[in-house]
Amino acid sequence: MTDARAARAYGTLEAVEGRPALRFELLLAHPVDRVWRAISDPAELECFFPGAAEWTPATGETLDVGGMSMEVTRVEPPHLLEWTFDGQPQSFVLTPRGHGCQLVFTHVIDDLPAAQTAAGWETYLSRLEPHLAGGHLSEDEAHTTWLEIHDLYADRFGVDPEPGRRWAAQNLPGGDRGASA
Repeated sequence: MTDARAARAYGTLEAVEGRPALRFELLLAHPVDRVWRAISDPAELECFFPGAAEWTPATGETLDVGGMSMEVTRVEPPHLLEWTFDGQPQSFVLTPRGHGCQLVFTHVIDDLPAAQTAAGWETYLSRLEPHLAGGHLSEDEAHTTWLEIHDLYADRFGVDPEPGRRWAAQNLPGGDRGASA
């Protein structure tokens, strides 16, 4: 495994209140207030996050997002944003670190496929830093390494990689790119 590959698949699979959850920690070279705007302002969120919602966000706010229910459960600007999407808790926690901050994203996944979901989140989160820096990483560009990242997660989580590979072949542009040898 090369150093570049070792730097990927940084998410972990943990238990949150007895439920399986993915956790991603990122150190960002941007202050908490700047990252807060990126994760809470709908116009900024849609630059990197899938299914960005038109939210305020405010505790108790309920939205229909693509036919699924989303409820904002806790907002403590500029450090904590929690919501439940289709019954699955998700959250952003921001903590100052020097001149930048640490972002922790957590998603309780229940019966979602862990490796596929982790690869998806890592792909979307990879778009955050370029956005914060004033650039843009397209969804297609971000997905070029999805399959490689997926296979790393499948290995780490001890799950069969074939369902994720089939999903990628059917759903991602160039779905077989990045396939492991």
